[in-house]
Amino acid sequence: MFCHQSRHSIQNLYFPEMPPPDTMYCAQQINIPPELPDILKQFTKAAIRTQPQDILQWSAAYFTALSKGETLPVKQRLEMPLATQKTDTGLTPGLLKVLHKQLSSKEVISKEDLQQRWVGLCLPLEQLDTLLSLGNFSANIDWMQFLALGCSALGGTIISALKYACEILTENEEGGAARIPFEMFVGLYTYLAHLDGEIPQDQTDCFLSSLKETVTKQNCMIQVADFYSHKKVRE
Repeated sequence: MFCHQSRHSIQNLYFPEMPPPDTMYCAQQINIPPELPDILKQFTKAAIRTQPQDILQWSAAYFTALSKGETLPVKQRLEMPLATQKTDTGLTPGLLKVLHKQLSSKEVISKEDLQQRWVGLCLPLEQLDTLLSLGNFSANIDWMQFLALGCSALGGTIISALKYACEILTENEEGGAARIPFEMFVGLYTYLAHLDGEIPQDQTDCFLSSLKETVTKQNCMIQVADFYSHKKVRE
C-alpha cells in the first residue's frame, strides 16, 4: 500500500500541470466579456419576438448572422399564426418580411442562400419546395417573384397576396398606410396574373389602367385601400 507521499509523487509525475482543486476555478480565472450581458439580453428579446419552432436551429442562424454582421433572423414584433393555418409552423407575414430584409439586397438570389435562410427561420422545406416548383425556379431565383409567390401562399388569392406585399414592402412606419411604388405593384400583379393563367391580358391591362389616375395623385404610390375593394380585381 502506497504512503501519502508516494501517491503525491505519482500524481505529480502523470499530472504535473494540474492545479490544486481549490484553485482550479477561482474567480480570477473566469473572464466574462463586458458585452456578453447585452448580447444575451438582445438574443432573448429576439427569441421572444420570433418564437422559433426549433430554438437551437434558430440560435445557430442568429449567432452566425450576428458574427458576420448580416441581417438577423428576427421578427419586428410577436405575431399570431394566420387563421388559415392549422399549425404555426408555416410561413407568416413576419417571417416573409425577415426573409425580404435578408435577401432583397440582390435582385437574383441563389437557391442555396434561400434554403439556408429558410431553414434558419425553422420553416418547413416542403413548403419551400412547393413554392419553388410553382415558380419553376432553378438555381437562380428572382427575389421579387419569389416574394410574390410567398404572399400568394399567405393570402390564397391575388388581391390578398397584393395586400400582404404592400404591408411587407412598405417603408412607412407600422400603423400607417402600407404604400409601395406603383411600378413595383404592377410587376407583382402582372407576375401573379400570369401564373394564374386564367386572367386575360386585356383584363390585367384594364385593371392597372384604372388605378393610374389615383396613384398619379399620390406621387405614383399605391396603398391597400386603392385596390383592395376594387371591383375589377379578379379573385
